[in-house]
Amino acid sequence: MAKVEKKKIENKLVATPRSFDLLLRPVISEKAAKLADTNAIAFEVASDATKQEIALAIETLYKVKVRKVNIVNTKGKVKTFKGRTGVRNAVKKAYVTLADNQKIDVMAKI
Repeated sequence: MAKVEKKKIENKLVATPRSFDLLLRPVISEKAAKLADTNAIAFEVASDATKQEIALAIETLYKVKVRKVNIVNTKGKVKTFKGRTGVRNAVKKAYVTLADNQKIDVMAKI
């Protein structure tokens, strides 16, 4: 298991280059919008990311406290278009629950 790298400077967590590579994009969907009501947010993450790495990356980049992280791996769907068969990319999503009174406004950063 990979060791989670934490860098502290004067009692502050500092983002590492790996933190920026883990979070690919926020997931914008109906399910993600409903999760916002329960103080949670969804991100598409790197395929080799762990729960601990994701929690640390979100805490350092967005300056919020993470309560828990749930991960979902979705396989790529097989689709046919004009007689040709192809496969969509597999995606790894992280559903992050934030501590009480914590918010992330992903639309402000877009």
